[in-house]
Amino acid sequence: MDDPPHEASPEAAALARAQDAAGLGLFTVEASGTTLRPNPAFCRLHGLEPQAALPLAAVEALAFSADGAALSGEAPPNEAVYRIRRADTGAVVWLHRTLVPAPGGWAGVVRDVSAERGHETELFERERHYRTLFEQMDEGYCVIQFLDGPRGALDDYVHVEANRAYAQHAGIENVVGKRLREIVSGDEAAGWLALYGEVLRSGTPIRFQRELVETGRYLELAAFRIEPPQRRQVAVLFQDITARRRVEHRLHTRTADLEAEVTAQRRDRDRVWALSPVLKAVTGPDGRIAAVNPSWTRALGWPMPESLGRRLDAFVVPEERATLTAALDGLADGTDTRRELELELTCLATEGEPRRVLWTIVPEDGLLYGFGRDITEQRHAEEALRQSQKLEAVGQLTGGVAHDFNNLLTIIRSSVEFLRRPELPEARKARYLDAVSDTVDRAAKLTGQLLAFARRQALKPETFDVCERLRGISEMLDSVTGARIRVVTDLPGGACFVRADASQFETALVNMAVNARDAMDGEGTLHLRLDAPLALPPIRGHAGAAGAFVAVSVADSGAGIPQADLMRIFEPFYTTKEVGKGTGLGLSQVIGFAKQSGGDVDVKSQPGAGATFTLYLPEVPAPADAPAARREVLSGGAATALRVLVVEDNLEVGRFCTQILEDLGHRPVWTENAEAALTTLAAAAEPFDAVFSDVVMPGMGGIALARLLRQKFPELPVVLTSGYSHVLAQDDAHGFELLRKPYSAQELSEVLRQVTGKVTGK
Repeated sequence: MDDPPHEASPEAAALARAQDAAGLGLFTVEASGTTLRPNPAFCRLHGLEPQAALPLAAVEALAFSADGAALSGEAPPNEAVYRIRRADTGAVVWLHRTLVPAPGGWAGVVRDVSAERGHETELFERERHYRTLFEQMDEGYCVIQFLDGPRGALDDYVHVEANRAYAQHAGIENVVGKRLREIVSGDEAAGWLALYGEVLRSGTPIRFQRELVETGRYLELAAFRIEPPQRRQVAVLFQDITARRRVEHRLHTRTADLEAEVTAQRRDRDRVWALSPVLKAVTGPDGRIAAVNPSWTRALGWPMPESLGRRLDAFVVPEERATLTAALDGLADGTDTRRELELELTCLATEGEPRRVLWTIVPEDGLLYGFGRDITEQRHAEEALRQSQKLEAVGQLTGGVAHDFNNLLTIIRSSVEFLRRPELPEARKARYLDAVSDTVDRAAKLTGQLLAFARRQALKPETFDVCERLRGISEMLDSVTGARIRVVTDLPGGACFVRADASQFETALVNMAVNARDAMDGEGTLHLRLDAPLALPPIRGHAGAAGAFVAVSVADSGAGIPQADLMRIFEPFYTTKEVGKGTGLGLSQVIGFAKQSGGDVDVKSQPGAGATFTLYLPEVPAPADAPAARREVLSGGAATALRVLVVEDNLEVGRFCTQILEDLGHRPVWTENAEAALTTLAAAAEPFDAVFSDVVMPGMGGIALARLLRQKFPELPVVLTSGYSHVLAQDDAHGFELLRKPYSAQELSEVLRQVTGKVTGK
């Protein structure tokens, strides 16, 4: 039976109340270990209703088994910390228990240490996090503590802490516990001590870069003092920047090299700008000059201050300014999409003659850059060369003409000398007269070829079907080329028209066919071909033309033409034939006729593969029906004497022409110029039937006279005559009948008959 409770003394009761207020749970456990007697605070700590006695097992069940026995006799004596789960709320509470032996069992005290335990856990977690960060961080980290030594206060320091990255960045292993002077030399140690000592004394953090000479590492460091100062500790955070320093050094060196290179290039550019013989000008889109180089002034004499701000066209001769302005506007507004433009301009100079400058103008970044080359002397030299070449050509031409005409004159002179012999038989006299007549024809043909080469012959253009003419010429070529040469003609099905002198066209084709015959040595195939319409291709460096052209080709199967001769075959009197087998004027006539008719001649040949000559002439529309003849020619009837006004400035020719007309039974009146002819016509009591006028005369020419007569005397026929006239070469006879010199009495009689419609002559 339990003993009755004793009355507690007032002191004991007060102590119990204080312990309960302080939250101290008091308990006793019987030796038997089955019953626990707690105070009210104990019950509150465990979430139990206050009771005088509790089963020990029930209280032990609230404790975590992992923490071991808490209250029973198996629990360790003295102190223990364990967890319970409160009976009322289920909350986990950390308890600190003190257990001591007592009479009849055990006595103990329990208090709530959850808050303390939480602080410890937080501190532990922080320490673990710091340690992890400390060891895993990429930067090297250490804590140094200054020491006093034989050399004085703070004359060394020891490494208190260092992380794993310390060795990686500094190159020193196991540095913890080592002093600075053990690691580096005395001179280097003094530098580190001075830096970190100032941090310790002032408390001011520093950042700096410094080489760790001992290991050859270049470090970037940050240092700060660890408080309080009495600890005499400094924390150092650093990184190995050796590789970066090397890169920076290389970059710095490269930058310095680049700067030097840029400086040199700028110096070279400035030197080129200043010393270049090329004229350079920079303008805005409006053509106003923003910069010029010294060559501008050297070439043209215009100082730079007088040039800047003025338009570039102000320095060009007036007649070329519009061309330059249009070109600059096209480049500036983008309508001209070329990357560069070349213009040859005549630029004004302050002194002397204008300078000829070849400009290359390039648009870039909204500006126009002009580069000019003074080609004045080059053009003078080219002109001198052209004149020299002209003289050489004239000399060659003169020599050829002199040679051929001397041969012709020899025949005429010898024939005339024999004709003067009174005893000369009639048969021989007729032979010599025929020789003179034939020689005159040959001389006329020679001059015609020369004029054709010079493109000065008087043409009689007409519109004709080339196919039709080629068919006729093809048949005639059989007799020209011989039986051993086969003529093949390839013509299109439809008609093809050109406007040219039909006689000269046929002569050109015959000349080409004869050359082909000679190239084939009289045996082979001559291919005559017509193609239309075609564009005119570039020939001998000349630009082509996009219009419609008729191409007549004459191809042979001969030996071909050497490349060295291709550029000379059209020169007058140049021939590759043997002496006496060609005059060298056939191809000159062909190219002269082609050029004068608005076309050209191309030749392609390979040695051993024959040659092909292609004559290009502009194609024209088919003509309308030919108008009726102006006058009907009277057929039959007696010869009619005509009153003819002869206009000729040459005395001998005028007399000879008058004599011919008189011998033909006409009544000629001779005047020496156009003005006299007009006066004679105005004062004539009897009207004239025709006017026969030379073209080239001093004062008013024959064509001007003919036009004036057409206005004043529209019914009066006019016949023009000329051996050569550049006006006739440009536009045939301007609608008038033309009789070419030299002419015969029969030709003169025929042309008068045609224009008057009367039978003339005896």
